[in-house]
Amino acid sequence: MTDFLSSYKSAKASESLANSNSKGKNSFIEPVVLIRRITFGIAIATWMVMAIGSATRVMNAGLACPDWPLCYGSVLPAEQMNLQVFLEWFHRLVASTVGFATIVLFGASWYFRKYLPKWLPWATSGSLSLVIFQGILGGLTVTQLLRFDIVTAHLGTGLLFFSSLLATATALTNQASFVEDFRSSTKLAWLGLSAAILVYLQSILGALVASQWALHQCFATQDMCIVLNAHLLGVIPATLASIVLVVTVWLSKAIASVLRLVATIAGVLVITQVAIGYATYKLHLQVEPLTIAHQATGSALLGTLVCFAVLAFRAARQDQSPIQEQNQVQPAIR
Repeated sequence: MTDFLSSYKSAKASESLANSNSKGKNSFIEPVVLIRRITFGIAIATWMVMAIGSATRVMNAGLACPDWPLCYGSVLPAEQMNLQVFLEWFHRLVASTVGFATIVLFGASWYFRKYLPKWLPWATSGSLSLVIFQGILGGLTVTQLLRFDIVTAHLGTGLLFFSSLLATATALTNQASFVEDFRSSTKLAWLGLSAAILVYLQSILGALVASQWALHQCFATQDMCIVLNAHLLGVIPATLASIVLVVTVWLSKAIASVLRLVATIAGVLVITQVAIGYATYKLHLQVEPLTIAHQATGSALLGTLVCFAVLAFRAARQDQSPIQEQNQVQPAIR
């Protein structure tokens, strides 16, 4: 009887120890979830940086801090602080935070690489390279006195960095949560990617218009009208590709609800972007919030299309997996 009681107590002790260990493991977040949340957070902060950068340009605050990386030789230029200095200073502050957060993301992905997809550390390495290059371009933007090609490359690199973060985070989305309703086609995925590329190119044309003040010059002196007209014509393919994607998704019956939702968001953003762009053009960029909203909405549209493309490619790959398995089994049956 004593032996039985002792064995029972030891069994209960082992069970309680195992439960405590399992609770301890469950109390820590999974590496893939941690990386996904960090990546999404950095992507949101990057979108904010681009919006603040647009406000900085619209308010003519790009050179409000004449030196770089400090502002008037200090971290916080309290004596020189005004609206323009604050915009440029705050833009640099948030951008620096994004840069340091990307370094943390890079380190975490390599530290937990055994528990993550093999491609993830290399993807974060690419994102880190982009943000470093983006920082260099940001410094050159100031030291080269807002040279239009550097300003355009600065925004273009920022959009690439933003897209890479969203693509990485979307690829890490929990597939098991919607596996039963995850259907798509490869053609739909390529259509989403094509729309994203066209929107990105249109954003670059918009950056050229903004960095050279092409709209103002075209209306005032008939200069730079070629750049402005190129941006206006670029609206057509980017908008048509996005609309075709949305219509195709809604006409497809066998498609995942998450893809339908993302496509709907893209459709709303397209309509909003065209409306804001038309108003901005008609008002000759005189309403600063409209100009800022135009750039911010375009970035959001690009990010939405990137997310759609990644999700659609995952769906198409999942659809093809059962077919490939069936083709491998059939020769064995024969």
